[in-house]
Amino acid sequence: MGVVTKKTDQFQACIDACTKCTQACYECFNECLNEPDLNARKNCVSILIECAMMCQMSVAMMSMSGQFSKEHCELCAKICDKCAEECAMFKDDHCQKCEDICRMCAEECRKMVAM
Repeated sequence: MGVVTKKTDQFQACIDACTKCTQACYECFNECLNEPDLNARKNCVSILIECAMMCQMSVAMMSMSGQFSKEHCELCAKICDKCAEECAMFKDDHCQKCEDICRMCAEECRKMVAM
């Protein structure tokens, strides 16, 4: 449910998913920096930040009922899918959890776009 109005209630599941994905990506990014194979994770580390930032912006767009919210969430789903693919290449716990959360977020973004 919206915090001060009910205007964003229809987006709440996607807002929550994007918020969780933002946190997961930042946490995974931080953990990846400490992995011994950091050089092999360059693409993963890069997309983690891109995904987190896109999710943050999606939350902002939906929270203000922005006129391009659907288009933004459509792109957010693509970026979350790509981030999940990158995380799937690494078998450590943080990347596996982040992969799952990114996939869930992408699905919620696609549902929001379909409204």
